[in-house]
Amino acid sequence: MARPDRRISRTLAWGDALCIVLFAAIGLQAHGEPLSLAGIIRNALPILLVWWLVSPFLRTYTRPGWQNLLYTWAIAVSAGVWLRFMVLQKPFDLGYLIFWAVALGATLVLLLAWRGLALVWVRQLRSKP
Repeated sequence: MARPDRRISRTLAWGDALCIVLFAAIGLQAHGEPLSLAGIIRNALPILLVWWLVSPFLRTYTRPGWQNLLYTWAIAVSAGVWLRFMVLQKPFDLGYLIFWAVALGATLVLLLAWRGLALVWVRQLRSKP
């Protein structure tokens, strides 16, 4: 993909962030917890922090593509889940591995669906005169 304009980069970044927030919201609902700002922050913020830290180095938005997205996803979700467990002082046991695997799978599905829609949108933008 050619170098995107700022509007495309911003839209991709906000959409990616929304996918991570959506993952946190779905997780709260799935575990019978109330949907709250505190719950969203607790579950999404560690992943988002790592995402925003690594994405400039991986050129996630200056050179958007599937490879950069997958690198960012693997690092950010893995490190973010680790950070969440550290901050909450939870044990690194089977529960950690299960949460990590679910977080990887669920965020990947959400991000790929979003980026697929974004790709269609970008192509439509570029095909207009």
